[in-house]
Amino acid sequence: MQAALEAATGLRFRTASAPVSVGAGGGFAACQRWESESGPVFVKLAPIAREPALEAEADALRELATAQAVRVPRVLGCGSSGAQAFLALEWIEFASPRPATEAAFGEQFARLHRVTASRFGWHRDNSIGATPQRNDWTPDWVEFFGQHRLGYQLDLAERSGHGGRWLEHGRRLCDRIGAFFAGHSPQPSLLHGDLWGGNWAADASGAPVMFDPATYYGDREADLAMTRLFGGFGREFHAAYESAWPLDSGAAARRDLYNLYHVLNHLNLFGGGYRRQAEAMIERLLAETG
Repeated sequence: MQAALEAATGLRFRTASAPVSVGAGGGFAACQRWESESGPVFVKLAPIAREPALEAEADALRELATAQAVRVPRVLGCGSSGAQAFLALEWIEFASPRPATEAAFGEQFARLHRVTASRFGWHRDNSIGATPQRNDWTPDWVEFFGQHRLGYQLDLAERSGHGGRWLEHGRRLCDRIGAFFAGHSPQPSLLHGDLWGGNWAADASGAPVMFDPATYYGDREADLAMTRLFGGFGREFHAAYESAWPLDSGAAARRDLYNLYHVLNHLNLFGGGYRRQAEAMIERLLAETG
């Protein structure tokens, strides 16, 4: 592994310094700190079958970095050794957020969303946590979200044994989601894709840093909706974002629709009470379509 890391990064690692575990990342990888002669390196390790997922994460971090909006870890290299794949990133020392951190993050996040494409999707598929995420380029957002987000997760749920009438209702919702976009034509914005409270932090200077992306080009409201799903974002973040780029008046009505994708993903990953939450959201959203 050391030889493979050195070949991929161009760095020399200290043989006498054993890597130190620093937790898990993205739901499928082990994370380690390796000591190089140029300083510490953050390394994600995963089974070799997950190598495409790590390569997609590297591509996403590079794409987010080109926006020059929110700091993301710099990609040093990726590859494999034996039965393991790896992704090497710059080591960032984190610190407690400062009073101005969330406000800066909100303003920078709006700047990220100003980066756009001509269609919805991305040039490759990637992962949302440990779940594959389809990103086929699609000109229509309602079609993209209904087919490649909600529809895909519903199909996974059925294959995993989560049967019942709720699946039929979920597919009915996919056919009706156009009702939530009357008068709203989103542009394809560059998204983080999986921005919950555990996927950002402050660096030593107090500047915000994002990581573990599930990047694609989509409605910016999808990113903002997730920031309200599990917490981790304060009033300063949302106020700064709205000041930089106000949301459409109907954004609140679409929030549950976008967060249903993540609740379905959690059902497929973890089971448990997420099915009841998904069922309740689907029934509520269907009622809103009339």
